[in-house]
Amino acid sequence: MAKMKKNSGIVYSTEHGKMCPVCSRPFDQCACRREKSAPKGDGIVRVGRQTKGRKGKGVTLISGVPLDGEAIKSLGKELKKKCGTGGTVKDGIIEIQGDHRDFLVAELEKKGWTVKRSGG
Repeated sequence: MAKMKKNSGIVYSTEHGKMCPVCSRPFDQCACRREKSAPKGDGIVRVGRQTKGRKGKGVTLISGVPLDGEAIKSLGKELKKKCGTGGTVKDGIIEIQGDHRDFLVAELEKKGWTVKRSGG
């Protein structure tokens, strides 16, 4: 017989907002979510370029950064400012508009991380 998942019930509270379905805490206090959002990987920051799905416009992707949450957002903001361009942070990957691989590799190495160029 298959085990059924326990249905925690509350998914939204007017007092706290969104609730975690696993631990039944507000999302900003969720313990199980923090465990999953901890950076994982081999300790190498990878800098690559991608045009797929962007109508030929290239973006520089930075993945494997050993930061999480607000720290990675602030790093993304700092790098965008230094490159003088726009970008975003999605799922722990920093996207910078344009091809800035050489500059970003140098900047990230200054921060003490092991950095490799990925892709072509």
